[in-house]
Amino acid sequence: MQNIAQFFEEGGFFMYVNLICSTITIALITERTIFFLTKGSVNAKAFLDQIRKLVAAGNIDRAVKLCSATEAPVARVAKAGLQRFSKGEAAITTAIEEMLVDVTPDLKKRIQALWSLANIATLIGLLGTITGLIGAFAAVSKAAAADRSTILSAKIAEAMNNTWLGLAIAVTCMIGHVFLSSASKKQQHELEAFSMKLENLLTETLHAGGAAAAGGQR
Repeated sequence: MQNIAQFFEEGGFFMYVNLICSTITIALITERTIFFLTKGSVNAKAFLDQIRKLVAAGNIDRAVKLCSATEAPVARVAKAGLQRFSKGEAAITTAIEEMLVDVTPDLKKRIQALWSLANIATLIGLLGTITGLIGAFAAVSKAAAADRSTILSAKIAEAMNNTWLGLAIAVTCMIGHVFLSSASKKQQHELEAFSMKLENLLTETLHAGGAAAAGGQR
């Protein structure tokens, strides 16, 4: 801890500005990771199989309750379609498409901000670096000969510490962006496939029920 405190003290003001950036970066990556490991981790195929069994048995209400048990995007889409089941094919399609539009941004939320944070951290680190180099040149030209070595060493440390921290934050942002973007795209593809299969399931069930009713009347 003492070495970390010394590291920031040597780096000067811009190190503390970048510390704020690093805190935001860690919080953002942690929040998105938790999202994809909890709400976004629902197995869409298994979830659809559960809904299929309940719909086939005519237990639409139980299927809705199943969807209400979680805030996962697939559950929200399924719930929207199931709640409109009695209103016909057009209502089902509209409900699923509308909910799909609503939940898709949740899968992309704040991920793109990592690129902005990477650029901001790099530029703040560059400002700290330039400030340190300006101080180093000033030491060479203005400071007393006895003090030059000490001031020059301190200012070079300030410049290098700012460079290191800015680049470290930027690299962390980029790595986080790669993994979170991959998880987001995977979830989007699964959600789109789930929505299409769910729509087909519900409309086929409606048609089968209508055909059965027509056959019974004959």
